[in-house]
Amino acid sequence: MKRNILGLAAGLACLAVQPANAEVVESSERGFETRNAAVTTATPYETWQRLIVPGKWWSDDHTWSGDSDNMYISAQGGGCFCELLPAVKDAPEGVRRGSVEHMRVLQSDPPRVLRMVGTLGPLQSEPMQGVLTITLKPVKDGTRVLFEYVVGGYSRYEPEVISKAVDGVMQLQLTRLVRSLGEAKSDATQAPDSSPTAADVAESDKEGADDASDEEAPEENESVSPLDSEDFLLDPGR
Repeated sequence: MKRNILGLAAGLACLAVQPANAEVVESSERGFETRNAAVTTATPYETWQRLIVPGKWWSDDHTWSGDSDNMYISAQGGGCFCELLPAVKDAPEGVRRGSVEHMRVLQSDPPRVLRMVGTLGPLQSEPMQGVLTITLKPVKDGTRVLFEYVVGGYSRYEPEVISKAVDGVMQLQLTRLVRSLGEAKSDATQAPDSSPTAADVAESDKEGADDASDEEAPEENESVSPLDSEDFLLDPGR
C-alpha cells in the first residue's frame, strides 16, 4: 500500500466531514466487526452502478498500484474485486502484468446487497478471513449505504489497534463513495447500532426483491474496466 493503514486511520480524525456513523462493534482476540453507515441522494440503482466501479471512489492511497483506476469488481458470484499492477519496465516480452485479489464476490443482488470475502490491506499478510457485506436501502432522502466488515482469525496485530485502523479505512471509503454520488444532509442516516444488519437483510429478501423490481434498472455502466484490457485476457499461448 502507498500508505500504512495505521497511520492513515490515525489521521482520519482531522477530516472536516465524516460519514454520519462509524463504529467498531466488537474487538477481541477472536477478531473484530466494524459498521459504517451513510446516506446518498442517489437512487439504489445509481448507487449500485457506482459501487461496482471502485475506480470512481476508492482511495488511491489504499491500492498497490497507486491508482484506483486499476481496480475493478466483477459483480457476479465468484467474481473478483481485483487490481491490475503496472507493467514492469524493461520486462522480457511475454511477461504479463501482475494483479492483486482484494476480495472475492460471494453474493451479488443488485441493487440491494454486495457481499465479498477477503482481507484488505495489511490484513492480507495474516492468516485471517473477513466478510464485507454492503447493503443499499432506499430511504426518504435517497439510499442508505451500510458497510459491515467482520474479520476473524489469528493476527500479529493488536486487536484494538487494527480494528480501529480498519474501521477508519472503511469510513474513508464509504465517505468517498457517498460524496461521489451526493451526500444527503438530513437525519435519514441511522446510527450503526440501529441500522439493519446483514441478517435483517436476509430476512427481508422477498419484500426487497419485490420493491427493487418496481424500479427501472439503468443501462450498464459504460466505463472501461481492466477486464477489457488485453493484458488481462487469458492467452493459452503464454
